Amino acid sequence: MQLSTARWPEVAAGPRRLLVVPVGSLEQHGPHLPLDTDTRIAVALAARVCAGRPGVGMAPAIGIGASGEHADFPGTLSIGHVALSTLLVELGRHASLHWPTMLLVNGHGGNVGAINDALGTLRAEGRDAQVWHAALRPAVLAGAGLDLLPDAHAGRVETSVMLALAPGDVQLAAAAAGETRPLAEIMPALRAGGVRPLSGNGVLGDPAGASAAEGETLLGLLAADLAATVDQLA
Repeated sequence: MQLSTARWPEVAAGPRRLLVVPVGSLEQHGPHLPLDTDTRIAVALAARVCAGRPGVGMAPAIGIGASGEHADFPGTLSIGHVALSTLLVELGRHASLHWPTMLLVNGHGGNVGAINDALGTLRAEGRDAQVWHAALRPAVLAGAGLDLLPDAHAGRVETSVMLALAPGDVQLAAAAAGETRPLAEIMPALRAGGVRPLSGNGVLGDPAGASAAEGETLLGLLAADLAATVDQLA
């Protein structure tokens, strides 16, 4: 059930077991991907997995998150760690009036700290609040026969997924590699100064080789992982 188009008597009459809330960002994704890439991916996965499930409601996305590491790029908007955490706590408190469990479907790595803080507060208050992160583990990719490693930001993985979801919004002619060192290696500099000193075009990875077909495969892997979580909760 999509809450944005439902009427309250419909929500009241049906079973209510799980509220799913996509959480994304509005931040630079290199010169070739739209600013709302993280939000679109979270929404697409949540919609795919929630469809046709009795007792599962899907809320509108939280489309601006904690993106301070991208603040030097025009177009990025961020409410920061504390505000996002507070928002999620208040949302979780109200959601618990009508839904026994809330699941955040997170599309942006920069939101993790705020989400963890919010869930800690909600759980301490006795509320059932959970999170699923849209991330592909190397073992999952290898098991699917995909010879690629997850990249940090606006690289091949995200570009492929967006080619599958919204090919008209991907400007492949503008795609170019950025900082390609592993995330663990650049994390201290990333925390200290943000993305721009490391990557002038905003990309952490290399979009070369991205394709819509690969994106569909990646979406399928992500959706299967999310579905397993929803199965446990609903």
